[in-house]
Amino acid sequence: MKNKVHVVPHSHWDREWYFTTSRSKIYLMKDFKDVLDTLESNEEFKYFMIDAQASLLDDYLKWMPNDEERIKSLVKKGKLVIGPWYTQTDQLVISGESIVRNLYYGIERCKEFGSYMKVGYVPDSFGQSAQMPQIYSGFAIKDSLFWRGVSDDMVDSTEFNWKGSDGTVAFAVQIPFGYYCGGNIPEDEEDLKEYLKEQIGKLKEKASTNNVYLPNGFDQAPIRTNLPEILKKANAIDEENEYIISSIENYIKSIKAERSDFKELQGEFVNGKHMRIHKSIFSSRSDLKIMNNYLENYIVNVVEPILAMSYSLGNDYPHTTMKDIWKLMFENAAHDSIGSCNSDTTNEDVYMRYKQARDLSTNLLDLHMRLISTKIKNNNEEITLTLFNAFPKERTEVVEFQAFIPEEDFIIKNKEGKELKYVIKSKEDISDYVLTQTIRLNPSKKIYIPSKVYRAKIALKAEDIPPVGYCQIVFELNKENKLSLKEEKANLIENKYYKIYANENGTIDILDKESNKLYSKQAILEENGDDGDSYNYSPPRKDLIVSSLLSKSEAKVLKSEIQEELVLNYSMRVPASLEERANRNISVDMPVEIRISLDNDQNIIKFNIEIDNKALSHRVRVLFNTEIASKLSIADQQFGVISRKTVLEEDIKLWESNEELWQEKPITIEPMQSFVTLENGERGLAVITDGVREYQIVGEQFDTIALTLFRSFSHMGRENLLYRPGRASGEKIVETPNAQLLGKLKFSFGVYIYNDEFDKANIANLAKKYLAPIQVYEYADFLNGRMIFAFRDEKKIYENSYSLLKFENENFALSSIKKQEDGTGLVIRIFNPMKNHKTVGDIVFNKEYEKSYYAMLDESYLAENEISIKNNSINPKPLSHCKVQTIIIK
Repeated sequence: MKNKVHVVPHSHWDREWYFTTSRSKIYLMKDFKDVLDTLESNEEFKYFMIDAQASLLDDYLKWMPNDEERIKSLVKKGKLVIGPWYTQTDQLVISGESIVRNLYYGIERCKEFGSYMKVGYVPDSFGQSAQMPQIYSGFAIKDSLFWRGVSDDMVDSTEFNWKGSDGTVAFAVQIPFGYYCGGNIPEDEEDLKEYLKEQIGKLKEKASTNNVYLPNGFDQAPIRTNLPEILKKANAIDEENEYIISSIENYIKSIKAERSDFKELQGEFVNGKHMRIHKSIFSSRSDLKIMNNYLENYIVNVVEPILAMSYSLGNDYPHTTMKDIWKLMFENAAHDSIGSCNSDTTNEDVYMRYKQARDLSTNLLDLHMRLISTKIKNNNEEITLTLFNAFPKERTEVVEFQAFIPEEDFIIKNKEGKELKYVIKSKEDISDYVLTQTIRLNPSKKIYIPSKVYRAKIALKAEDIPPVGYCQIVFELNKENKLSLKEEKANLIENKYYKIYANENGTIDILDKESNKLYSKQAILEENGDDGDSYNYSPPRKDLIVSSLLSKSEAKVLKSEIQEELVLNYSMRVPASLEERANRNISVDMPVEIRISLDNDQNIIKFNIEIDNKALSHRVRVLFNTEIASKLSIADQQFGVISRKTVLEEDIKLWESNEELWQEKPITIEPMQSFVTLENGERGLAVITDGVREYQIVGEQFDTIALTLFRSFSHMGRENLLYRPGRASGEKIVETPNAQLLGKLKFSFGVYIYNDEFDKANIANLAKKYLAPIQVYEYADFLNGRMIFAFRDEKKIYENSYSLLKFENENFALSSIKKQEDGTGLVIRIFNPMKNHKTVGDIVFNKEYEKSYYAMLDESYLAENEISIKNNSINPKPLSHCKVQTIIIK
């Protein structure tokens, strides 16, 4: 029986890389038109795959709109294969919601042209998330095909079953030699004969059936218009194999028709033996990573829930605007873009898209908070603050925000008239700017205009803010605020949970009051060289590690009744360059300021670090010694948690025995979504980040969490790295001076100490709340003007406080709340963030809904999947480890 060689014509189209999106879009006009021309004119050219990303259709049609019907015709005939993605997304640092929306919008766009490829095709993502089988299943996709992350030490063939963290199984095929391995088929008969013998022979050794996958394409490659003729020649030359132009779906169907029993692999795939995973790319261009992580959290944790709240109050839900925001995020989520393994010019484009997404989402939220705030019934108060809580639990906590305040004294009261505690942390006079901006649409209306206006930073102890809701509080003028902020030379701050002592060397000691355990010498900054590039961190062959323990710090404390803050300042003396480091010289002062704050009744220690980076090619991490020697770390991944080995004993043995066979050294630098923890069943310490999502467990006992703050490098690609030997990844001639990140850099994160087992500590929900900060909208008539755009007076129709829904007695975690994409209902997505336990709990609504359904990730559902609503409450079915569940309520 002949082997069937499925030759799949394609082009892997990086929208940007060492080149910009502008360049690739220009060349797409030529190459994609050639594809259309060829498919239309040559019946023997059966298929062409446009890299499974619908964004390329949008790019092309923006400038070639007359070709839309041509594309639709070819898609409906099955000749042009599109989808399911919108862009070829990363899977390890990008959030679960981003991946889900990428598939959703990609599939919906493809449906406008006809059908789409029902395969999770990921030719170049730097590793595969353990949750992808479940995510694919949520879109009725049962098959996947990818390149990176699996080695022959794991499986002896290219076909296997892939079991995800939650137990969902997808059929998987690995491309053993890359998506480009069949891109250079020679046309000379003798060359072709030799090529087929070698290349197809290698592929047959990897395949477990008589079907061989030969992808015919390269990066940004044009269509091989004479491919049918070349394959006719191949069929005449090679009597053992049959060569056909095929599709991925046909290839997988042929495999399954021949065989049904496959080895099962489980979890995430990050093995770098045969292909580079670039494991540490998680911190390349930390400035851009921080923007991505901030926006993913802001959009999902804050903007969408408040938009859903606004929609429930009768305002329009801005689906089209949100789609545009998400598409900007998807463009940056593509594996090279989010990897930041680009030229500086390309990374400038990445930054600009983040800026656009930030500006759009910030202003969209501002509008909807204003739509609500200005319609709340009150006594025509001069200044109001409306507090918005996007978390599904009531909150009482300290909120820091910017406000415009008058010169006169004032107190802040809630709707019951209770005075709320606040302090002014800083202020500046901007009277001339604000008071000349006021627009009075109705001059007959008497309004309060202060004599002076200050832009102030305020810390307010907000109380009883409703879940997924709001409450309005008011200024009462000419009343004395009795709280003040006191600065003193001291080295101790304290709240209900912790005492924190500053040491002279810049470290801190943390006394956990519940256990009376002292965690000594915490928050050490560790600096060392980075001989890597935009793809990989790699230590220099002659490294010098510098610790902040060598520094001498100055400390001061800012105290009030609601918050205490410890400010540490010191300077680290570090090498200026890799050359200086190799000679063990240090010549540069790197100033550091660490602000550690304790809110009076909160159990998260908040850190804000500013570093004035003046050195080149190095890495800075912050260390927390948990004193828990652990073989496993626990971090969150998309829709759940994952346990990872702190020492890769088996992989290291395999690597040491055959170093020359490995593309990358196995390392334990790992990704996370929002937190990492070490625990021993009785206590633990977690680090919660809203910055870089990269950590490593270090120390002689593997008891210390190292959170990466930043790393810097000089080139897009470099050769012969310690962690990645051989050729350069990317382009070694492309210098990246912007990636040195010179100047002031800011980082923030939280630390949580718990005295229980992991599941009972419920860290995922704590992290969710930390990453869903309360939003504050200030309104006063004197502010109504050019500065914020003028609003007419609105009819007061809303109550002083409101809640859309709340979670009760639950241990499931909220992923998102939003309006249905195609319908009038609300979409609520929850998941199991536990290590061992199933989830329980109720979702209680504050308005009557008629129907509720369990839905797929694509928001489709069947009538038989209805959920019973009792007393405006639903009790979702228990979820096992890492399970995600979408619920639609109408």
